[in-house]
Amino acid sequence: MKKSAVVILNYNGEKVLPIFLPSVLANSQSDVWVIDNSSTDSSISLLENEFPEVQLIRLASNFGFAGGYNWGLESLKEQYEYLILLNSDVEVTPDWDQNLVTWLDQNPEFASVQPKILSWTQRDQFDYAGAGGGFLDSLGYPYCRGRIWDVLENDSGQYDDSISVDWASGACMAIRSHDFYEQEGFDAHFFAHMEEIDLCWRLRLSGRKIGYHGAVKVYHLGGATLSRSSPKKLYLNIRNSLSMLYKNLSKPKFWMVFVLKGFLEMLSSLQFYLKGDKDSSQAVVNGYLDFLKTKNLLISNPKKQKDRNILRSGPVRLVFWHFFVLGKKTFSDL
Repeated sequence: MKKSAVVILNYNGEKVLPIFLPSVLANSQSDVWVIDNSSTDSSISLLENEFPEVQLIRLASNFGFAGGYNWGLESLKEQYEYLILLNSDVEVTPDWDQNLVTWLDQNPEFASVQPKILSWTQRDQFDYAGAGGGFLDSLGYPYCRGRIWDVLENDSGQYDDSISVDWASGACMAIRSHDFYEQEGFDAHFFAHMEEIDLCWRLRLSGRKIGYHGAVKVYHLGGATLSRSSPKKLYLNIRNSLSMLYKNLSKPKFWMVFVLKGFLEMLSSLQFYLKGDKDSSQAVVNGYLDFLKTKNLLISNPKKQKDRNILRSGPVRLVFWHFFVLGKKTFSDL
């Protein structure tokens, strides 16, 4: 079994691959694979002609982030000790992959670890996706050191440490292959968004830990597939957040959370509507309706009775209260 593989999921990435893939090839000691999610652009010919050293897995359909990785990584089962999942729009730094793998070697109780994730366009600023390590509040809302809601902090070395977190970002995460396959990977019902948080929650319920290693940094463009303001992304985040909570919380606790989240998010839907953003307003409603239609397809986590101890390890119980009501906009304020 080889030590590690960097695995990039690609869908119509002909514009970003020439920008970001060279840094991966130049700065990585791992094998580099690309899983292509049935791209309709010239991604395949680009990879074959300009990056022949990259090993390619071609899927017959677009299975989204979750299904794409699940299907693609089946081809690599039992070949690598570590899998490093990387977005196609991430620039990496020298020895980034080996430093993450070494950290996991030195911390066997951890299943996965993410690096410090900075913005590619504002390089002294944290990136939205993962930033300086991710946490969940009691309603399942994710927030990060370096990013709360849409407010991003500048990087001044304040998160250069290594800590235990609630979740590692799918933009860049190293994971032990044994842990990934034992959990049967991502939940393909999610298609895209929140699937890495769900996987990390399941790993924590099984007794494993999730890490952040701030000595390694990467730069993420973000929004290469869907803009953060996209109604489709809003819909997926709403639906998948509810799905994650339903799977991993006890039923009484889930329905309590559902009522409170529903009240808050229907208020946000009304706010979108009053501002004239009817697509976003409908996206929130559709997220709830589709969750209720499909919740019986979700497989509950048999270990979720531990949810009282595992839901959150961050500093606040209700991040929206601190952000919107108390006006605390940065992690250090919390």
